[in-house]
Amino acid sequence: MDLAIGPLDLSARVDEALAVQAVAFDLDADEVAVRRQIVLRHMTYPGARALGATSRGQLVGFIYGMPNDRAHWWSTVVEPYLRAEGNETWLDDSFVITELHVHPAYQNRGIGRTLITTITDSAAEPRSILSAIDTDSPARGLYHSLGYVDLARRVHFPSAPKPYAVMGAPLPLRRRR
Repeated sequence: MDLAIGPLDLSARVDEALAVQAVAFDLDADEVAVRRQIVLRHMTYPGARALGATSRGQLVGFIYGMPNDRAHWWSTVVEPYLRAEGNETWLDDSFVITELHVHPAYQNRGIGRTLITTITDSAAEPRSILSAIDTDSPARGLYHSLGYVDLARRVHFPSAPKPYAVMGAPLPLRRRR
């Protein structure tokens, strides 16, 4: 497989990235348009960075994240759930994984694992947090295998039809033995 993983100018390739996310998450054009504005805004935040996985020049996966900031929308939504579980301090000194998506045709090849370990290996923060749909999914299995644990479950985001789990892990992430 001709695959390269490296830095991604996500602002310049946002439409390609969202095409991957749309297939992976079955998003319609309206949802993609909303997410496009969110991604472009996120990439202006201090410390935000992205990596991409390309095969023959085509983007087949991407990840982006940033140092967490309690003033960001995501933090304000998850904070009460984390506080209720005694895990509110995870919002401080954490690198948040904002999005990680791999095109379904390229899943189960270690691409997601490589993307998340590579981006977190360069984080200055001592830990990482993320949210994932709160179901027994391959994504949650990957996160658990990397050392992420559930910090809060049944987290409801406005306009999201399914509940999410907030997960956290110390850095560096656990590697396969």
